[in-house]
Amino acid sequence: MSDTGFLSILIIASGLSADCFAVALSSSISKKALPLWQGFRVALFFGFFQSAMTVLGWLAGRTIIDLISAYDHWLSFGLLAFVGGRMIWESLHENEEKEARADITKWWLLVTLSIATSLDALAVGLSFAFLKVNLMMASTTIGIVAFVITLLGFFAGKKLGGLVGKRAEIIGGIILIVIGLRILLEHLL
Repeated sequence: MSDTGFLSILIIASGLSADCFAVALSSSISKKALPLWQGFRVALFFGFFQSAMTVLGWLAGRTIIDLISAYDHWLSFGLLAFVGGRMIWESLHENEEKEARADITKWWLLVTLSIATSLDALAVGLSFAFLKVNLMMASTTIGIVAFVITLLGFFAGKKLGGLVGKRAEIIGGIILIVIGLRILLEHLL
């Protein structure tokens, strides 16, 4: 067993947070009216789920991961493709509820995206069960890094949304689908 230090945990946390950044970026591109507190709410959910899934993975050990690992990539892909496809479809079908669409701050969508972006953290948590890792430090670091990187994605998307224009929702949906495809292909290849 090796001892996993803080720098290694920080690098792992940054890698795990890439999906959080992309989801926050793509969602905030298309939602110009999202207030700052909603960005913090999204970041809090993503950070919490990244941290919690790391702990769950560590606790689950081999039993649960063997059951999940066969299809976790399909689940992530399905969730992200569904949300991304919905964003694209809704952007092409104008109606009076445009502002309510693809709003990741809505409870069900926020939880769905939080789970989809944190499934990799479950696998990382499993690997931590076989290493000498300070679980409290690791899960806290992963949660904080995910929180900060999600906020950065949210703010970058708010700036980019004004530049991209009214079809930003299509771009956001495509980004989500690409993230899902990346997760799927990483596991299949």
